[in-house]
Amino acid sequence: MYHKSAFFLLLYTLKSKLSNAGSPAEKGAARPAHAVSRRAGLTAGVQLSMRKAALLGVLALAVLAWHPEAGPAGERENSPPPAGAEAGTGELIPPPDLSKFQAVAELVRDKCLTCHTRGWDLAFYAAIPGIRQLIERDYREGLRSLDLGQELRDTDTAAPVGEAALAKIEWAMLKGTMPPARFVAVHWDSGITGDQRRAVLDWLRAVRAACYATGTARADRSNEAVQPLPESLPHDAAKAALGKKLFFDTRLSLDDSISCASCHLLEKGGADGHRFSQGVGGLLGNANAPTVFNAAFNVRQFWDGRAADLQEQAAQPPFNPVEMASENWDSIIEKLVRDKPLLDEFLSMYPVFRGGAEEKGGWTGANITDAVAHYEKTLITPDSRFDLWLKGDDNAVNEKEAAGYRRFKDYRCASCHVGKTLGGQSFEYMDLKRDYFADRGGSLPSDEGLKSFTGKSEDLHKFKVSNLRNIELTAPYMHDGTVETLDESVRIMGIYLSGISIPQADRDLIVAFLRTLTGRYQGRPVEGDAVPR
Repeated sequence: MYHKSAFFLLLYTLKSKLSNAGSPAEKGAARPAHAVSRRAGLTAGVQLSMRKAALLGVLALAVLAWHPEAGPAGERENSPPPAGAEAGTGELIPPPDLSKFQAVAELVRDKCLTCHTRGWDLAFYAAIPGIRQLIERDYREGLRSLDLGQELRDTDTAAPVGEAALAKIEWAMLKGTMPPARFVAVHWDSGITGDQRRAVLDWLRAVRAACYATGTARADRSNEAVQPLPESLPHDAAKAALGKKLFFDTRLSLDDSISCASCHLLEKGGADGHRFSQGVGGLLGNANAPTVFNAAFNVRQFWDGRAADLQEQAAQPPFNPVEMASENWDSIIEKLVRDKPLLDEFLSMYPVFRGGAEEKGGWTGANITDAVAHYEKTLITPDSRFDLWLKGDDNAVNEKEAAGYRRFKDYRCASCHVGKTLGGQSFEYMDLKRDYFADRGGSLPSDEGLKSFTGKSEDLHKFKVSNLRNIELTAPYMHDGTVETLDESVRIMGIYLSGISIPQADRDLIVAFLRTLTGRYQGRPVEGDAVPR
């Protein structure tokens, strides 16, 4: 492959120089009458360009002559640090475990990892000026679109490939967008055959069926990237009842004025309708409060992913100085234990016992947040009209709404808004295609996104993808709460995430589809004020 690529480099460079030869005026306007015809002969400038091109090609071939065993950079001594090396070290990260890709692991290794994981080996000619810039662009864009390292190193290797990664791979296979044409032009062996595409799609379908399908979608809709919500999640009903009381209890705050429900109102779609929520003393946060409905399905909690699960999430607001502002669990428990009925109920769920010399159970922060987490697992809103359609009721959505779902997929919204909640399964760059933050102006502490949790520079401006369930009830939108309408949300997502200006007619269709995602809670429609049409 490398020998072919170096030879092609010579041909490609010659072709590029010939097609681009001549003065700027010759490129931009009709050629003057006295211009020398290519058939009659080449100008001195073109001949010079050809000599430079030939020299570059000879240099490329000389590299092969000097390195007759030329191959991946990691296989040669004294080679320059490849672009995929660990930052600042020039050392390659050990090869990842690809077992979760099962039957297509070899294909993923050979065709995908170069541009879709950090620290992967690059070809020796990646150091050649000009070629290096092209490769670095592909590498940067590939990583920002899909970083398989998150699947291979940052998650449990026993866990299946994530739903968002599956959706992105599926798009690439169905549309034939990967590898890019310019990459295949130089790397002749990097193309993907029809048989290979079918193998990937078969594997993908099997993973969805085994790991993500709810088993309630109609057969011909069961392989959609989105799935119907289940009616419930496993939970302890008694602990959930206790957790509900704690969720609404203002004594978790410093001055007994704020509860979890103050920012997550069930009658407002599980959010509060404000750009930023108000905490103790009227202080405001700097990130929009997401809905608590269906949060149990999120891969992590908060926009920046700083909590692994519902229990970790419930432990943070009580001590956030602009939210509940309590000092510690002891100060909260001191108030709660004075409530005799609550005390008795709590100890019946979490009795005190001694394990050796250590006292366990009873009133602890871990037990309080465990109860709240059990309650939040009950905040599920199934049976939206779209759920009914997925399950086989063709009359549950009208033609405009069904067309909106097709547009939702056409514009790649379903590459990130996946799973049972149409979101919450991955972290994506808010400035993937264009600088959202520069266009918006100003800055917020929350703008760092995932980086504020991980400390990694590559996580700057990555945010957990919004859950779209009941989305018409949860305005304003985005992490910064700056967007008031669904139409504007779709417009912004098109520009900054898909790199497309979505026409108004298509935005209307997508918004109509989004309004079919409002579900039911405890048998009744989710309450809230629908954003104006």
